[in-house]
Amino acid sequence: MSATDVHAVDLAPDGWLLERTSAGPRPVPANRLDEHFAEELAPPAWATDLLVYVHGWQTKPDSACAAVRRLLELTATRYAPDRYPNLKPWRPWTVVVRWPSRSLPSLGGYRRIRDRAHAMSTAGHAARVIGRLLGYLDTRRADPGAASVLANRDGQYLHLLGHSFGCRLLCEAVQWAADGPDTLGWSTPEPPGRPFTVDSMLLLQMAAPRDAFAAMFTTLGEAPLRGPVVATYSQHDRATGFWHLRAEKRAGIGYAGIGTAPAPVSAIRMLPVEEPYPLAVLDHRFVSVDASDVFVRGHGPAGAHSDHVRPESAHLLLSLADHSR
Repeated sequence: MSATDVHAVDLAPDGWLLERTSAGPRPVPANRLDEHFAEELAPPAWATDLLVYVHGWQTKPDSACAAVRRLLELTATRYAPDRYPNLKPWRPWTVVVRWPSRSLPSLGGYRRIRDRAHAMSTAGHAARVIGRLLGYLDTRRADPGAASVLANRDGQYLHLLGHSFGCRLLCEAVQWAADGPDTLGWSTPEPPGRPFTVDSMLLLQMAAPRDAFAAMFTTLGEAPLRGPVVATYSQHDRATGFWHLRAEKRAGIGYAGIGTAPAPVSAIRMLPVEEPYPLAVLDHRFVSVDASDVFVRGHGPAGAHSDHVRPESAHLLLSLADHSR
């Protein structure tokens, strides 16, 4: 058993799932998606929380896994039952979704990956494949037919994490799975006849316009989400500030926070690890977290865009998991 045990799945440029063979990567046939997940990914009984992470711009496959391991190591260092009293214990099991996100560190490169991330989920297959992956995580329970339900009935909680353009892929996947009048927010009762679904969505330095939740991801309010959508931002993030402003004529969420949304946005600051997050500040449909005092490190074109692997991020993730109980 290892809380930093990370499993990876790979997507092609068109968003389709790839499998590794002796002859190289090849697409998984559509009728074998769930079978492939069952062969490669088996959530262990010891896991208390299932995490799905989608990386962002300029990330090598090995670097995506390494970043998650570092974040999980920080949660393991930070975790103590007296700090997070509802987490007894904290034993995460993680799947990393990897996709081709590398480009030149330029305006043209930024636009290229922005357009690829959008196309992979709209014209391509990424939303359906990631949605099926999330649904598969529920097939360990008694009813294997409810593949659209994004949670495990055996008491394992499901959390989604995205970084940069990976946040877009996650939002598209959850929006693809929208199939009922569910609303966000922990204070919302579970819909009758359905198990709880995604328990939290943490979007780190999201590369999308500030009005993305009002203009692009318009049906998230109907998606199978039980917990809040939490997005961090930092004014030291040049990728979603400088580059995003030039590529899309407006700053991104990762630089300026969530703007307009279908529901009121709770604006808070990222707290130091010694200060607990009260349930009341996170129990909202949308939460915009100012990390400008925390995400400050970074040189070159992206600035602090990738400075999200911090103890404070681990504290926020653990707090979301704790309040999910």
